[in-house]
Amino acid sequence: MESSKVYPAVLTIAGSDPSGGAGIQADLKAFTAFECYGTSVITALTAQNTTGVQGVHPTPPDFLEQQLKSVLDDIPIQGIKTGMLYDAENTRRTMVEELFPLATLVTPNKPEAELLLSRQQQAQPNGTSCTIDTLEDLISVSERLLALGPKAVLVKGGHVSLTIMDVQRLSAARPDLTVVLENVLGENMEILQVNETDVSARPVVVDVLREREQVTLFVSPRIESRSTHGTGCTLSAVLAAVLSKGESLVEATRQATVFTHIGIETAFPMGKGHGPLNHMHALIPKIVPPPTAGNPHPLTRILIQSAKQTWNQYVEHDFVKQLARGTLPKECFLHFIKQDYLYLKYYARAYGLLVAKSSTYSSIQSATQTIVNIINEVATHKSFCAKWGITEAELAATVESPSTTAYGAYLLDIGLQGDSAKLIMALAACLLGYGEVGLWLKKEAAKPDSWVKLDGNVYLRWIEDYSEEHYQSAVKLGIDTIEALAVADPPNTHRFKEWCAIWEKCTRLEKGFWDASLNLL
Repeated sequence: MESSKVYPAVLTIAGSDPSGGAGIQADLKAFTAFECYGTSVITALTAQNTTGVQGVHPTPPDFLEQQLKSVLDDIPIQGIKTGMLYDAENTRRTMVEELFPLATLVTPNKPEAELLLSRQQQAQPNGTSCTIDTLEDLISVSERLLALGPKAVLVKGGHVSLTIMDVQRLSAARPDLTVVLENVLGENMEILQVNETDVSARPVVVDVLREREQVTLFVSPRIESRSTHGTGCTLSAVLAAVLSKGESLVEATRQATVFTHIGIETAFPMGKGHGPLNHMHALIPKIVPPPTAGNPHPLTRILIQSAKQTWNQYVEHDFVKQLARGTLPKECFLHFIKQDYLYLKYYARAYGLLVAKSSTYSSIQSATQTIVNIINEVATHKSFCAKWGITEAELAATVESPSTTAYGAYLLDIGLQGDSAKLIMALAACLLGYGEVGLWLKKEAAKPDSWVKLDGNVYLRWIEDYSEEHYQSAVKLGIDTIEALAVADPPNTHRFKEWCAIWEKCTRLEKGFWDASLNLL
């Protein structure tokens, strides 16, 4: 029986790279990675490797045409990309005058864009050369290239030195720009910011997609690597593959830039010079990508992003904001602290279940240490309450609110279901969430004319407890635990969906805790 799945046929018209890193070889690998049927027309044979090009043997035009006719007469091609076209002078003129008006997208890098526009300008009276040094230059050049006839232009910014501050500055001045951040930490990820290299201090790569009515910036951290042979071939091949499936230019560019970025980041050594990308990373089905230098905490990022709205409502809750201003009514805080005292009993018992499920001494020790940390936190709660005139006996006699019972019962239910990984996900939302709140308030308090008021704030100790090193060390351990779990036992699709659902529900239950304390339920 024939398969009903559709595999679009895509054609690359380019040179051959016998070392396999660029040219039609890279294109065909990229087509396969995106489940497309790859075809090729060879414009030139080359003798090259990772150290350079040693020779070129062009394909006779008649035979090139014969190849093209053979493919198009038989195969239903859904997309075509061009790479190396041998005759430089004639190619440049033909490309601009005849191919650009037919193209859905052209993808020049900095040197190529400068060369194209310089030649155009020199053909005009008083023409000058074109140089690209800034983000503004990239955007301006994309508009000028679009005027040459293609439907869209992607100017690749790998040769331009930029930082995230350049992007933020320009996007603030140009609200019409759309910015797509990849492998860059977003809002409410302070717990990852403190454990990773600050992207504001790292160089970034910005690719500019110019369509008729829209400009989109694709921003990713720059990778210092010698494995860059064939990056342009790979990027354009993925674009052709994704576009052949009917996706938009923005979505195709996003997938292409992500695939190429990970291909560089996960590349393995090959050859003595600038080695190739890893085109096979997408063929190994991993829902959670492996940790890399640029993304050492992939699972934590995915969990936060999967529940982005709920996580934001939890971290930046009105309860937290009023507490940070020192305006939170006393009765709201006392309701919270007493209910949290009762909740921590559930939390400790859930970690007791985790001890029972642990199979190694190190995991038993980790869960046991967390129980000790919880007991210490209970002591903090007692001292808080004593400060407000509430005795330990009154704490013990407090009636549980529905939100406390719901959250605690859910933790124990997950713990009794038999999977330690699910229990770890449920417990992580509380641990990481309070750490995020502490760091977010600390960051906000450090800003000029901050809305956070620490001087004279009766809740200062609570804020400091969750931002200080002791608690943040526990947060780091929690992050390392869930990341190690994903590496040691990668989840399948069903299991991963369970993890995300548990994380989202626990985040929502945490928000409900704040809601109840403000009488919002």
